[in-house]
Amino acid sequence: MPVSDIYPRTFDEDVPLDQHSNTCPECDGRIMASETERACEDCGLIVRERRLDRGPEWRSHDDDTRRRAGAPMTAAHHDRGLSTTIGYGTDSNGNGLSNRKRRQLHRLRREHSRGRYETKADRNLMHGFTEIRRMTGALGLGDSIRDQACSLFRTAQSERLLHGRSIEGMAAACVYSLARCNGLPRTLDEVAGVARVEHDRVQGSYKTLNVELKLPAKPMTPSEFVPRLASDLDVPDGLHQRALELAREAESAGVTNGVQPSGFAAACLYKAGQRSQWLTQREVAAAANTSTATVRNHRERLDTLAQ
Repeated sequence: MPVSDIYPRTFDEDVPLDQHSNTCPECDGRIMASETERACEDCGLIVRERRLDRGPEWRSHDDDTRRRAGAPMTAAHHDRGLSTTIGYGTDSNGNGLSNRKRRQLHRLRREHSRGRYETKADRNLMHGFTEIRRMTGALGLGDSIRDQACSLFRTAQSERLLHGRSIEGMAAACVYSLARCNGLPRTLDEVAGVARVEHDRVQGSYKTLNVELKLPAKPMTPSEFVPRLASDLDVPDGLHQRALELAREAESAGVTNGVQPSGFAAACLYKAGQRSQWLTQREVAAAANTSTATVRNHRERLDTLAQ
């Protein structure tokens, strides 16, 4: 049997195989091709998916050493992700290992684990980065905030700001600092709630970072907390927009200076839904992690502003 009868003549998935490839087999609609699939623009039927990985190929293109270079470097690890991983149980082909080979790999893993942290500074970085990854995951922050917080922790260590301070507290302060610098609605109480140290240590570490490194921290406003609280309370869009307008009017009038932004945002949501009795003071206070007295006081400020 000739080889041409076994294998297709082409392997290009972008080349249509028949003259009717641009017509949907279900509704005779038009087929649109994207980077990963070909789908009908009328009924949404996926006609074919591309099985080839179109993602980046991490390779070294030097003439002398043309080889795979592994995953890209990341700031979320103390060694920037360049360490070696020694597997368990099987070799690269999936075959089992002998007892002698298992003992040898166990010794290699032990020595490799000892060699990864040559100095106390490396161990501190590893511990701090582990805490940062845990806290950003618990707070729902993205990988960008995680990497920036790890870079800030590394800078704080190089500036000798860790001396006499808790590593966990400094890691939590880095997460809170990057949330402030990027304008994310996260309070110090929320960050301290997922940290493994007291609130005072996180606050003291943040003050040190802010003073010594001169961070471009932005002031937090109630309008930044309104969308988050509205999403947590599942309020209608009209009530959400009304509360956002109240918060912006209060900010323009200057009545939000020196107040807790999350508490004032809760008061805006409560006042916006007061006519329809959509929300209670207890509900908005629990969502903002504040007291009902704070909500009432800020509601009175809003009433005075409306007059």
